[in-house]
Amino acid sequence: MQKFYITTPIYYVTDKPQLGNAYPTIAADVLARWHRMRGEDVFFLVGTDEHGEKVETAAKAAGKQPKEFVDDVVGVYKDVWKRLGISYDYFIRTSDQSHEAMVAELIDEMAQNGDIYKGFYEDWYCVPDETFWTELQLKDGKCPVCGRPVKKVKEECYYFKLSKYQGALLELYEKNPSFLSPKLRSKEIMNRVKAGLNDISITRSTIKWGVPFPLDKKHTVYVWVDALFNYVTALGGATGVHFTEFWPADVHLVGKEINWFHSVIWPALLMSSGIEPPRMVFAHGWWTAEGKKMSKSLGNSVDPVEVANRYSVDALRYFLLREMPLGDDGDYSEKSLVTRLNNELVAELGNLVNRTLTMAEKFQGDIKGKPELETSLDLEGINRCIDNMDTFGALDGIFSFIRAANKYVNDNAPWKLQGDELGNVLYNLLEASRVISILVYPFMPETGTRIAAQLGVGVGSLNDCKFKEFEGKIKKGDYLFKKAV
Repeated sequence: MQKFYITTPIYYVTDKPQLGNAYPTIAADVLARWHRMRGEDVFFLVGTDEHGEKVETAAKAAGKQPKEFVDDVVGVYKDVWKRLGISYDYFIRTSDQSHEAMVAELIDEMAQNGDIYKGFYEDWYCVPDETFWTELQLKDGKCPVCGRPVKKVKEECYYFKLSKYQGALLELYEKNPSFLSPKLRSKEIMNRVKAGLNDISITRSTIKWGVPFPLDKKHTVYVWVDALFNYVTALGGATGVHFTEFWPADVHLVGKEINWFHSVIWPALLMSSGIEPPRMVFAHGWWTAEGKKMSKSLGNSVDPVEVANRYSVDALRYFLLREMPLGDDGDYSEKSLVTRLNNELVAELGNLVNRTLTMAEKFQGDIKGKPELETSLDLEGINRCIDNMDTFGALDGIFSFIRAANKYVNDNAPWKLQGDELGNVLYNLLEASRVISILVYPFMPETGTRIAAQLGVGVGSLNDCKFKEFEGKIKKGDYLFKKAV
């Protein structure tokens, strides 16, 4: 059986999930569900990044110990992912003892490879982003990502010989062109690597809430190194049964602001540990609000659960993947969400299913005929979009088929037909609706399930996206979507 291993970023547990967290998680869920419907063995990983100064500070402000604090927030994350229909296979926590033990083992492997040495580090540190910056990288003396104040940090640390892997990284990019995805982000990464790499600090001596550094217990592992290893420790480490089955990861889906960590530092850490790099790091774009990056640290984020409660989970999932291609940036607008809900989900998809079932319930003859609508479906093209991480294009292909089915209704005017002619039209519309239930299921699981239930069939696999004898038992239910005003 073909395998598919996809991961999301693991999110800081300083607050509840926001739209910026939900977006890649929903996108990864769509891809995981689609690959399962192909009959592939899928491992879909989500999780939380629970160490570091930012978490330590947030816990203190809340009057809690770090472990108590992260346990509470993790519960919120799991509740939100359940509400949004996230079908993950494993939830990794970096505070898990098993994760911490495996991180220590991997660092020992790096040390045995001669890639770790002791030194001192001094630079500007952004606590909210857990990131060091040089003087030249600062913007107006502040963090270039979140715009918050930074502080000068000087401390004893251990370094990783990142510079040693410059040639190996460039060779990786050349031999695996899809590793840096999408293409619009690859040039920047390659140019930075070609310009030369500096060794990086991988420990902190002033932070206690973290993985103890196995070579020197006075230090903890720098949160970014600890976090990156989650993609391996979730599989049981380099000797785990799941690791043998699923590694290398097929896709690390990450935000473009953490692309450098995943596309440069992460594969170098793996090479040092004797582990094959992943097949692809795909850096998705940002959602903005009034032109500014949407994030918790900037205070302009959107609660996805509140949006889902107003318009439905499936309306939110659909909008996020229909509004912009996965690699692009987009500006969040509730007005745009309402427009897509009313014009596409209500008027196109909902209307097609509703009028098809209404006519079929009233029809007394045999529902059978020739598959006239089947040729309007480009399943191969939709599959190709999924393989290219083009969820936007896949939805476009699906709705092209929905629009073809609506046109078929208008062209054939079934309300004027009767007997075998009407039976033939209804056959095509019912089979089209059955196929649509399959196609929309990964994007809108509840909607796909409801369509299938009203048709009296189960949600099939992608192999079932072929017209056959209609075998359902129609039981029309409520309209799929409510128009928003």
